[in-house]
Amino acid sequence: MGKLEEDFFTQPTLLLAELLLGKVFVHNTADGRCYKGRIVETEAYLAEGDEACHAFRGITNRNRVMYGSPGSLYVYFAYGCHYLMNIVTEPEGIAGAVLIRALEPVSGLEEMKKNRKTERALDLTNGPGKLTRAMDISLAHNGMSLAGNAVYLEEGEIFPQETICSSRRIGITKSTDLLWRRYIAGNVFVSGSKPGPPPVKKKTQLQS
Repeated sequence: MGKLEEDFFTQPTLLLAELLLGKVFVHNTADGRCYKGRIVETEAYLAEGDEACHAFRGITNRNRVMYGSPGSLYVYFAYGCHYLMNIVTEPEGIAGAVLIRALEPVSGLEEMKKNRKTERALDLTNGPGKLTRAMDISLAHNGMSLAGNAVYLEEGEIFPQETICSSRRIGITKSTDLLWRRYIAGNVFVSGSKPGPPPVKKKTQLQS
């Protein structure tokens, strides 16, 4: 599969939240391990008009990466126990990112099981905190470019439009009316919690 070029990440955030579905996230570690996972669930965040976005109130040391180059990783520590991984979007100086919420394991399954301390394959990467632990992603990757060789995206599966769904984002209490979560209907690796009204099939790529 071909590696995605940098210009892929310059597209609008809400569009990227959809286009990332099916792409394969790759992590090549310094000690020679290789992890691959197909993206099956995402959430978009934008500073303007989105109170749930880390950059809603402006730039800080924590969110500075969100204002940087599109195609960088924004990794942060949450809930005192999890790393969450986002892909930076929007032009430099404008904050936006897409949270990677779930992956379908493609390669490195046995190492993922060791990292997660479980033999249950379905439980390895079906949540944003789970997938970073499985793929060995930490704060050391914050700000790292997806144009390099350590972390990057590959072309993957193209899902039929009728399988791509939208819903409210999960685990937030602000700007909850925004349907900025995208996921693949019926994929067993999509995170199981789907609160609120039933999900809706996406009508347009920029549905909000």
